[in-house]
Amino acid sequence: MSQSQIALPLTQAASGEPERIVIGSGNRSVADALAASDSWPFRTAILAGPPRSGKSLIAKWFASHTDGGAIDDADTREETEIFHAWNRAQEDGYPLLMTVSEGGWDISLPDLRSRMGAALQLEIGPPDDDMAADLMLSHAAQRGLALGEGAPAYLVPRMERSYAAIERIVAEIDRLSLERMAPATMSIWRDALEAVEGPEQGRLL
Repeated sequence: MSQSQIALPLTQAASGEPERIVIGSGNRSVADALAASDSWPFRTAILAGPPRSGKSLIAKWFASHTDGGAIDDADTREETEIFHAWNRAQEDGYPLLMTVSEGGWDISLPDLRSRMGAALQLEIGPPDDDMAADLMLSHAAQRGLALGEGAPAYLVPRMERSYAAIERIVAEIDRLSLERMAPATMSIWRDALEAVEGPEQGRLL
């Protein structure tokens, strides 16, 4: 399982462009760990990360492109369900990936807590400039939106560096472009930035 496989198409977006997992500074260590699932302690890994960081896409990819299983949003499930799933993975000998929200997983069941504590702990970190730019272009492609030359270079230094913010900026650019029936040029980038980040950021040169 090579790192390049992580970018295989997963699901079709509304525009027909497949959703893809963008690999960069924030999740490269996660991709490396997925490629070595046979070395996970007790064949189990727990993936945490901020909202919209791609945890669900990674879980879907892992379940469909490897011999492993995945449980998305494991921290919202019944603990006995997770415990039985873990036991099945141990008995059948396949790796199990679970995704959880950022900030930790408060487990009440002692047996489950000890098993999850022994699992490999993975975390998606914030994107750097290059990854933020790649994510912006990927979100735009899924929408069939031509961002315009220089959009990432203009927007990335002026916006909140989070996965959710990148997605909001692209959605706002798309909305304004459709509303005005105009291509996404700097005036739309600036107005989208003001709408999402506030007027001071939109005016920043």
